[in-house]
Amino acid sequence: MSILNTRKIRKSKLKNESRPLQMLTCYDYQTACLLNETDLDLILVGDSLGNVILGYENTVQVTLNDMITFASAVKRGAKDKFVIADLPFGTYATMESAVENSIELFQKSNVEALKLEGATELHTSIIKRLTETGIPVMGHIGLTPQSVHQLGGYYTHGKKEEDIDRLILSAKNLQVAGAFAIVLECVDKETSAKITELLDIPTIGIGSGKEVDGQVLVINDLLKLGPTMPPSFCKPIANLYDEKKKLIESYLTNNHE
Repeated sequence: MSILNTRKIRKSKLKNESRPLQMLTCYDYQTACLLNETDLDLILVGDSLGNVILGYENTVQVTLNDMITFASAVKRGAKDKFVIADLPFGTYATMESAVENSIELFQKSNVEALKLEGATELHTSIIKRLTETGIPVMGHIGLTPQSVHQLGGYYTHGKKEEDIDRLILSAKNLQVAGAFAIVLECVDKETSAKITELLDIPTIGIGSGKEVDGQVLVINDLLKLGPTMPPSFCKPIANLYDEKKKLIESYLTNNHE
């Protein structure tokens, strides 16, 4: 069972403590076992697995079954952590599909909460319905990768006055709907600070400055597990891609002798 719950997350800084919330993504059982032995607060089984695990160009191709498979594996390894799973693209296009798919993902994966992108009237209605059903929901605004084609690509949000007002309103609406926390992705740092100050629930930033209640990073970027460089806002603490390559090459060389 997780050592955190949504009530603790909402009330602390968790919202008012000096230390920020720390969240990393995870996609497999063995890494989850490792993270379970650390002081990490939250684990996100993100649909970013489409990029870093399945090799897709974006997250749109990730399915509900994919999320169930990977989230279940992570939860089996991270028994003591608060694990959140992404609802993938298309699974909450309507209220009916959102409720059906959310219940299936929540039940079969055994995670503590779900996350969905967006803050339209439909999204806030879905969050309200899910929380009433007993499924905690984390919101996500700013850069929403599932809508990257509609948004026109990857860029920092919340620089123009109209965008700032829209993001603040979106964040407030998500809080009223019942979200226990909100991810701010690629949001201007000053706008992120304003939103964080206005909300009673924690904000979790990614590429959105330091004036938030917590940070989330893709663990593959943090450890540089892939062949390409991570986004500019993530400074890797290792280069495990090159290190593993060297070790395997050394093994192959020695094995031929």
